[in-house]
Amino acid sequence: MIITLLTDYGSDDEFAGICHGVIAGIAPEARVIDLTHGIGRHDIRHGALVLRNALDYVPAGIHVAVVDPMVGTPRRALALRCADGRVLVGPDNGLLLPAAQRAGGIVLAVDITTSPHRLEPVSATFHGRDLFAPAAARLATGVELAEAGTLLDPTQLVALELPRAELVDGELLTHALIVDRFGNVTLDASHEQLAGSGLGLGRTAELTVGASRHRAIYVQTFGDVEEGGLILYEDAYRMLAVAVNRGSAAALLGIERDAEVRLRPL
Repeated sequence: MIITLLTDYGSDDEFAGICHGVIAGIAPEARVIDLTHGIGRHDIRHGALVLRNALDYVPAGIHVAVVDPMVGTPRRALALRCADGRVLVGPDNGLLLPAAQRAGGIVLAVDITTSPHRLEPVSATFHGRDLFAPAAARLATGVELAEAGTLLDPTQLVALELPRAELVDGELLTHALIVDRFGNVTLDASHEQLAGSGLGLGRTAELTVGASRHRAIYVQTFGDVEEGGLILYEDAYRMLAVAVNRGSAAALLGIERDAEVRLRPL
């Protein structure tokens, strides 16, 4: 059985390694894949988007995500079975829901806050170790999800609000969802949303960010323009993105996350 881990724990501390250890003690035959432990501290939305994107390329299994600024409060701990057979484990703060939607929706939701599979005593600040890792490991050994906690109505889970791109007066109004370590900016316009926008391969577009305007060409990859060239492209997850060949679009354009980016074909 596959177990994946995604957290904001980083690599400087022992937290991710301890979660591995807990899983190994309960389900030694499980294969654990670290999707990332580099999500920004407390950045629920970034974690949710990375989880959603990554699971398309990982076999169905038990998928643990922990970005949990409300750890120790009355927020619930969840295990969710999706229509495609995946089980998502993590806090009830919206982190799991984009992945669950991509996986066909939730068919069974369980509150594992007081799960019989948790480690005792449960720390108020390390639910990755005491709730999520042991629950995932038990599920990987074949324990039924319904036995892991208390059944929940999936419609009562905390939602994650995301901006949405839209066409307005001939412009595609988008927002910066993610700025990666290269300075590439993922926008909230999907492949399907580009239809009718006038944007397409080889076309030039005007980008408006705040009071500044820039021109970018829509291409397939970075090397299609000279070094320093500003481009629009479809990223690995079929979302519209902005980049500078061998540079940082975020720095050039002064874009921070949630910034409004208006695109108009020229």
